[in-house]
Amino acid sequence: MTSVRPAPAPAAGSRTPPGAGSLTATQRRLGRDWRLAALFLAPTAVLVGVLVLLPIAWSVVTSTTERHGQESVFVGLANYLALIDDRQFHTGVVNSFVFTAYAEIFKVVLGLGAALLLHHRRRGRAVLAGLLLLPWVVPTVVTAFSWRSLLDPIFGSVNLLLTESGIGPLLVTLHLVDSWPAGWLSDASLAMPSVIGVNVWKGVPFFTVAFLAGLKAIPADLYEAATVDGASPWQRFVNVTLPGLRHVITVTVTLSSIWTFNNFDLIWLLTQGGPGNATAPYVLVAYSKAILQLQYGAGAAVTLVMLPVIGGLVFLLVRLLRRDAGNDLPRLRARRARPARPRRVWTARRVTAARRALPWVITAVVTALLAWASPDIFWKSAVVLGVLALVLAVVGRVVSALAAWGRSRASSVVSGLGRGLALALLLLFVLAPLYWIAVTAFKSEGQIVMRANDLWPTPWTTQQFTDLFATKPFGRWYVNTLLVSAASTAAALVCAALAGYALARLRFRGAQNFTVTVLITYVMPGALLFIPLYQLLIGVRLTDSLWSLVVTYPTFTLPFATWLLTGYFASIPVELEEAALVDGCTRLQAFGRVMLPLAKPGLLAVALFTLTNAWNEFLFAFVFITKDEYKTLPVGMQSMIVGDVVPQGQLAAASLLVSIPVVVMYAFGQRFLTEGLTAGAVKG
Repeated sequence: MTSVRPAPAPAAGSRTPPGAGSLTATQRRLGRDWRLAALFLAPTAVLVGVLVLLPIAWSVVTSTTERHGQESVFVGLANYLALIDDRQFHTGVVNSFVFTAYAEIFKVVLGLGAALLLHHRRRGRAVLAGLLLLPWVVPTVVTAFSWRSLLDPIFGSVNLLLTESGIGPLLVTLHLVDSWPAGWLSDASLAMPSVIGVNVWKGVPFFTVAFLAGLKAIPADLYEAATVDGASPWQRFVNVTLPGLRHVITVTVTLSSIWTFNNFDLIWLLTQGGPGNATAPYVLVAYSKAILQLQYGAGAAVTLVMLPVIGGLVFLLVRLLRRDAGNDLPRLRARRARPARPRRVWTARRVTAARRALPWVITAVVTALLAWASPDIFWKSAVVLGVLALVLAVVGRVVSALAAWGRSRASSVVSGLGRGLALALLLLFVLAPLYWIAVTAFKSEGQIVMRANDLWPTPWTTQQFTDLFATKPFGRWYVNTLLVSAASTAAALVCAALAGYALARLRFRGAQNFTVTVLITYVMPGALLFIPLYQLLIGVRLTDSLWSLVVTYPTFTLPFATWLLTGYFASIPVELEEAALVDGCTRLQAFGRVMLPLAKPGLLAVALFTLTNAWNEFLFAFVFITKDEYKTLPVGMQSMIVGDVVPQGQLAAASLLVSIPVVVMYAFGQRFLTEGLTAGAVKG
């Protein structure tokens, strides 16, 4: 995380604040720039305090009450004690753990593989990276709808393709599937693996982008030195690549684990926690108790019981982001320069050994818990990972053998074919659902029902788009989403720009604590907030209005925007601002005329991210809005499915219309996004 820079010495004739010798007593106590910092931080502090910290505190109070009619009665710890024998809660906790653990394992494996494939590719890397980013860009409701249709046991294309290729019956023979055709989302033994697979599909792009940035940061001379020493590709991967990516992997997995552990919208849209409670996470249990049963205290207790787990992940993330690798080198050199005492050496060796053993201990514990919690999924995942490892080992052995025999050209050909095939399979996995959406949107209703020419519209028609606007208030939903997304993005951008600059440039007491608080509120799950926010909105009569979304969306957009812009402002050379101050600018003028124009990539990256998050948000809109005229696109599209009646054509047309604006924004803003994330997220 970005640390507050020490202020440079004021140049002669500049309008910088007074130096240390002329500071007032208040400035010495609160910091030289405390007044301007208070002005810049006030909007963010108010929003974060009112919309995040206060609701969390109120949730603690609510968890000690029980609803009796229209009254709430204090019951102490009764809600927490009731969870001890609550089977639904136990199932939800286990499901959240299983869902998160397996999803992160496969996202790391596939994301690292995709990053390595793209990193070693010279031509078309930008295009391929853009294609792989699409699952991360498209709204969650589009992801859920496309996979729900593809995995349908009767009308889905997955069963059809696996049957025609002979893979489906083979899966039954290998006991990976109990029967064929498979009910991927309706079979209790397949529902959780299917939901995990969809989450992996959507999350792999985030890991790929993060790992690509990490691979670019590894010095090339390390690989050259390893090659000169005779290291094989596998040895270079183990001894150079993995150590170079250790910090990136840890931060990415920790951040993704927080998101995945608190996932609600994807699971709700795919299975609604079914069949039975086979896929219901703890968040859905909290939603059921608080919103459906109106037992706010019981629902709040569910979310707060899991707070220590989330808190542990947040604590790890904060420590990782606060670690400044650049400051470790001088300390390391100083330690090497000093003669080491025997006792100090012995202690250091013990600490080093413990640190090296810790990842293996954590891996062993998690593996044992997974084997206990989901033995069926455990051995199936082991088979899949084993097959992937075996294929990689065989290809690597063949390439190494050919190189050892002096057949370098044949070795290069085999290596290139292996990478090309792997990349083709990855692109097929990524793009197939999106292709299905595009072609289904232009099919006639008869073609969809009869399953004629399933992979190509015959003929092409715009019937689904016409029916969508004629039979559903889709235009109203679109306008609502535009208004809410634009308003919440503008508010988050203004507040984040002010707060980010203050945290990066101004000197005042408590800057580091404020930065940590912003990061903590960023990773706090919506599951912890939606219950107290729902109560708050009911109290001020803002439910069933667009204002309820405009007011609450900054809870997840503002902290991230502030964190990113803090890092970006810190990356701008301080000499540029000093020059403006020397030329007679005030601090406010330097901020407006120098810092904001230079921070344009960061501002555009933040605007793109916050706009996308607001455009895709589901949980708050689903809980706070019930009237059709105020629904946003994700909630409106979900309401189009009534029971078992799924208007596939209209949903495909709606998915296409929802996704196109986001994809276009990312396509045009990709350069600014990359620059903004590199300077902001990496330095921040």
